[in-house]
Amino acid sequence: MEIFEELKERGLIAQVTDEEDIRRLINAGGAKFYIGFDPTADSLHVGHFMALCLMKRLQMAGNTPVVLLGGGTGYIGDPSGRTDLRSMLTPETIRHNCDCFKSQMERFIEFGEGKALIVNNADWLLDLNYVRLLREVGACFSVNNMLRAECYKQRMEKGLSFLEFNYMIMQAYDFWHLHDKYGCNMQFGGDDQWSNMLAGTELIRKKSGKDAFAMTITLLLNSEGKKMGKTAKGAVWLDENKTSPYEFYQYWRNVDDNDVMKCIKMLTFIPLETIREMDGWEAERINEKKEILAFELTKLVHGEQKAKSAQDMARAAFGGGGNLPEKTVKVDVATIIPVLVAAGICASNGEARRLIQQGGVSLNDDKVTDINAPVKDGDVIHKGKKVHLKIKFDA
Repeated sequence: MEIFEELKERGLIAQVTDEEDIRRLINAGGAKFYIGFDPTADSLHVGHFMALCLMKRLQMAGNTPVVLLGGGTGYIGDPSGRTDLRSMLTPETIRHNCDCFKSQMERFIEFGEGKALIVNNADWLLDLNYVRLLREVGACFSVNNMLRAECYKQRMEKGLSFLEFNYMIMQAYDFWHLHDKYGCNMQFGGDDQWSNMLAGTELIRKKSGKDAFAMTITLLLNSEGKKMGKTAKGAVWLDENKTSPYEFYQYWRNVDDNDVMKCIKMLTFIPLETIREMDGWEAERINEKKEILAFELTKLVHGEQKAKSAQDMARAAFGGGGNLPEKTVKVDVATIIPVLVAAGICASNGEARRLIQQGGVSLNDDKVTDINAPVKDGDVIHKGKKVHLKIKFDA
């Protein structure tokens, strides 16, 4: 099966501007395509995960990825999917975040001469002459058309800053620059980027009279992933210092039953023939599918050894053997609330009490209802579906 047809069967392609031309270019390995990543944090998160997997698939099929780090657009902030203005990042923070992104991307994409490129739009955006930009690029944009874009419409009632209004122009300029300097002929993006992508495609056609193509991919869990990427508490990051391999595994192990096969198709590199067979499995094998999904994605991000360890821990937590992570604590009274705090599961006694009252804590196999429940050495505490610790007491 050709790569374009595989992407469609996996459910990855939502919209394209010139489908037949794009199909021919990708299947022949002639696409030099870019995807942009704005450095809003010091780690990539699950909202970026599908884009990285897509780049890897296309590179394996002979196409050339261009990773665009948004060191320049990061000064502005993308209004897409936002209800308010993003926090303004310092230049130092933006540069640091770009460095973190680059090191994580090297796990997925092969960079080097004749392989993938990595560029930073700070190299051309930060030195632009404003009047020259207005004359050369601004004249190609209709304000009326821009305001019809969904990314702007959703902000008009609460207020759209002039700073953010320029983001579409900056993104379009990126495609034009990459096309002229690097021969980039295609751009990919998430389903919330379509208007910005069309702007870049049209800019190239108006300014250069050349072909340029745009595609958008269907990002399953896209909005959830972006939300997690912005939220310090409960975020699912690709950096194991922020989200451990075990937590990452558990995130995918606990996806909704209805999304399991979609995730397997879109995110894993399991052959389609095998996936079709899995699609016909009995409903009782849903947990087996979830284990396969979680293991394959954890292996992709953290390596096979850490994926096996995470799977072992998860099976132990649910009675399937293996070893759970242990936490040694020192408390004056060996009851559930002090232990929850000492183990770092809860930040305070009050939080621990509320969590118990809400039914969010189990001890071994039983839900904790008594805020004074005793805890013994070797007991396992479960917080929801993601945190499972074996408690050891400091003698």
